[in-house]
Amino acid sequence: MKSPLVACAAALLMLTATSAANAKGCIKGAVVGGVAGHYAGHHGMLGAAAGCLYGRHHAKQQERQQQQSNQTNGQGKL
Repeated sequence: MKSPLVACAAALLMLTATSAANAKGCIKGAVVGGVAGHYAGHHGMLGAAAGCLYGRHHAKQQERQQQQSNQTNGQGKL
């Protein structure tokens, strides 16, 4: 039962390793989503895809907030 989950996680890591700059937040979300999807009805791949999308969205939001706080503090200019 654990081997398909491990295989899915390994495949996701290999696929996202090539574009690490664009995968910020995706890996963690995919792992969490895959586990949740697996236990919620054996939909690990669907959960991993949804988790990846959410993780990427969340990482972008945090990055925007960080940039805004840097600009308001006067650290945006070099």
